[in-house]
Amino acid sequence: MTEHPPGRGADSVFTTQLTPLSYLRRSAEVYPDKTAIVYGERRVTYAEFARQVTQVANALRASGIGPGDRVAYLMPNLPAMLLAHFAVPLAGGVLVALNTRLAAEEIRYILDHSGSKLLVVDSVLAEPLATVAAEFQTVAEIVTLTDAAAPGSGTGPAGPTYAEFVERGADGPDLPWEVEDETATISINYTSGTTGRPKGVMYTHRGAHLNSLSEIVHSAHSPDSVYLWTLPMFHCNGWCTPWALTAIGGTHVCLREVRGDAIWGLISEHGVTHLNGAPTVVNTIMNAPEAVTLDYQLVITTAGAPPSPTTILQMERMGFRIVHVYGLTETYGPYSVNQFQRAWLELDAEQRAALQARQGVGMVTADRLRVVDDEMRDVPADATTMGEIVMRGNNVMAGYFADPDGTEKAFAGGWFHSGDLGVMHPDGYVELRDRAKDVVISGGENISTVEVEQAVVSHPAVLEAAVIGVPDERWGERPKAFVVLRTGASATEDEVLEHVRSKIARYKTPRAVEFVEELPKTSTGKVQKFELREKEWAGEQTRIRG
Repeated sequence: MTEHPPGRGADSVFTTQLTPLSYLRRSAEVYPDKTAIVYGERRVTYAEFARQVTQVANALRASGIGPGDRVAYLMPNLPAMLLAHFAVPLAGGVLVALNTRLAAEEIRYILDHSGSKLLVVDSVLAEPLATVAAEFQTVAEIVTLTDAAAPGSGTGPAGPTYAEFVERGADGPDLPWEVEDETATISINYTSGTTGRPKGVMYTHRGAHLNSLSEIVHSAHSPDSVYLWTLPMFHCNGWCTPWALTAIGGTHVCLREVRGDAIWGLISEHGVTHLNGAPTVVNTIMNAPEAVTLDYQLVITTAGAPPSPTTILQMERMGFRIVHVYGLTETYGPYSVNQFQRAWLELDAEQRAALQARQGVGMVTADRLRVVDDEMRDVPADATTMGEIVMRGNNVMAGYFADPDGTEKAFAGGWFHSGDLGVMHPDGYVELRDRAKDVVISGGENISTVEVEQAVVSHPAVLEAAVIGVPDERWGERPKAFVVLRTGASATEDEVLEHVRSKIARYKTPRAVEFVEELPKTSTGKVQKFELREKEWAGEQTRIRG
């Protein structure tokens, strides 16, 4: 039995509940005059940041938001979206950040399913909602924000302006930067729903607090960090970076649109030190006409799909340092990190890049990653035997909102099932091989589309590639590559295939290469392979592809 000093037991009054709200309180006290937020010509200090958050929180309370009520936000990476990550939980509410690329009907479903009582929407995104607003079951009020930097303003549902809404909290009291229960829900993030209705993933104050610490450690943030918001804040709450960067006292540079010219302009203007994004966003940055080789190191934390060794080497040559992380919406975004080992510096560049392309080990506040078979037994650490990647611990969701059956299924065996297939290396690092639904089964052999994609992208003329399984009369299915070439580059199908054969086994080589102008992607840069599969498998009944 563990002994505690008198009055200092596990449940004593000396133990405070963990919440990321405490991060803004601290930074406002420690760095009151430091610039916290930059947007265009606008500058907000940390003291002003805290005051504005308090006013919005009081406005929410004046609008009828009480403990546990859901508040939805639909907007790009604007300062108001950043404020919401603190203001909504400060008011006692739960933030529901909506994907800005969703159709009106999809937004209606999420608002109804989450039971959101209030919606704050960017004016440009508001107009489509007018067609479904009358059908909202729980939203009592819609607040519209007009951004002066927007390309135009739409006409959305009737309701107060953001300025009128915020004014409701002008005379409100100071609010405590703490919570009574750290396991209470701080936000609900809805999955993409490509294989069915989107699920509401519940994050807790404790999980958000701890995941934020991991982001600080592994992305090497400091009070000198200048972070550019290329990753949507609606995506896993921006991988908890709204809270993490605020905790360390860095500067948030908000960005309405992720365009190569805008990104490079802000990098030059503000000396950006950090940004996050999927490999496709990284490609946008590296291949923009404005791209230059930096004279300092800019840290890019990337996830969403394994970056190819080719991409890693190109980034390093341009002055970027890559931090490769892996996770899902259900794990607060990043759960594992490819922890760099100093011994890798002795390897040649290609060997080192291949090691850095792995998904790695659990972050400092996460449990270890496991790769298991169908019986939940760990597969051999031989870098060959594939199994499903499973996780648990502080960095895993509390469950799916209003979906006990889905939650129980996801946590079968006491671990969260990612649906991703990977291998365990002898050094304890996990390497992702595929989504379970993406593996190509050709003649009984499992072919990793990730492995094939990396071989394709290593061709100097290739910018991006996506590989799926397509019907084959003899083998059941074979890989096919969809390829986007670099601007000004050229390559034939035979040239690409011959290059791939020099990199991987011949049976893994795509049956065909189709050159396309662009790949279908989500708003966070993930390739939507199901769209490619639907076209290729139309009319086929031999195997249903997800």
